[in-house]
Amino acid sequence: MAEFTGNPAGSSRRIAVVASRFNETVTRALVDGAMDALVRHGVAFDDVDVIWVPGAWELPLAVRRAMATERYDAVVALGAVIRGDTPHFDYVAGEASRGLADASRDSDVPLGFGLLTCDTMEQALDRCGGAHGNKGWDAAIAALEMTDLLDQLDFADES
Repeated sequence: MAEFTGNPAGSSRRIAVVASRFNETVTRALVDGAMDALVRHGVAFDDVDVIWVPGAWELPLAVRRAMATERYDAVVALGAVIRGDTPHFDYVAGEASRGLADASRDSDVPLGFGLLTCDTMEQALDRCGGAHGNKGWDAAIAALEMTDLLDQLDFADES
């Protein structure tokens, strides 16, 4: 029985980090976490492009465009949608998530999902370096692991 598990091996990888400027206190911390994870796992600092979009709604389009360039081995999407007093949260959070899922499904480029959907700013802060870690770090590691895993599966397919 063959088993395959991806490793967060970043050497010789090019990565795009697509991040929302909205809720910038949170998203900058997510980007910092992602960059730390990527560099610590072997990605050269100069092999990471950070692409800023206005808000979470714009993440899927920019992610799709980055994937289509064939320049990147993986993409990491980062943002924070925080519930307010209107249903706007439900539409933005749901559709941005769906758009990212669609982009991931339609591409062979791994996507690390780091879109926070929180009820409060406190919850978001807990997830961008606070009590619950840094989900930017987690999304970057997932993207690296999937990149390595897909490489392994491609190799296994050739055998």
